[in-house]
Amino acid sequence: MYTQIEVGERQWAKAHFFICPVSEKAMSDNRGAIVEKVRQIAERAGAKDNIEVVDVQFLGGGGTRVLRLFIDKPGGVTHGDCEAMSQHVGTVLDIEDVIPGQRYTLEVSSPGVERKISTPAEFERFVGQKIKVVLREPLENQKSWAGTLVSFAQGEVTLEPSPGRQLQFPFDQVQRANLKFEW
Repeated sequence: MYTQIEVGERQWAKAHFFICPVSEKAMSDNRGAIVEKVRQIAERAGAKDNIEVVDVQFLGGGGTRVLRLFIDKPGGVTHGDCEAMSQHVGTVLDIEDVIPGQRYTLEVSSPGVERKISTPAEFERFVGQKIKVVLREPLENQKSWAGTLVSFAQGEVTLEPSPGRQLQFPFDQVQRANLKFEW
């Protein structure tokens, strides 16, 4: 059985539009807060398995946002470690609604054989390894150096770029550094 309804003249609904400009700084601050919250969640998730959070990156916008989580542990990370961290961190992120908006892709992986090193603890951990370092100010007219990380003590990095030759520079002079894998 059908009911017939008479409809009067069609009218458009009135809508109100508000534009709220957001500065680049505000977006960056929000992104930074998200990254820090994700780092805290991931560190809690990995603590029991001795998993270190190396880096967290939140990239893109709209429907193409990517949250990258780089993890490591002594002896290296396994596929199972990445899978477990992905499940644990992803679940907490969704429950706590840490990432505002619709969609994002969570990627969890090892930092790779030429991982970045950026903290004093990482410099201490990788003593004896080959590294590449870029300095903020030139040392002997050169900013980029590669060699064996001889020591890290009291904020001073000692690098051996060639056998018998050592350079020393303060940790705060390091702009960026990474392990250097010998193929």
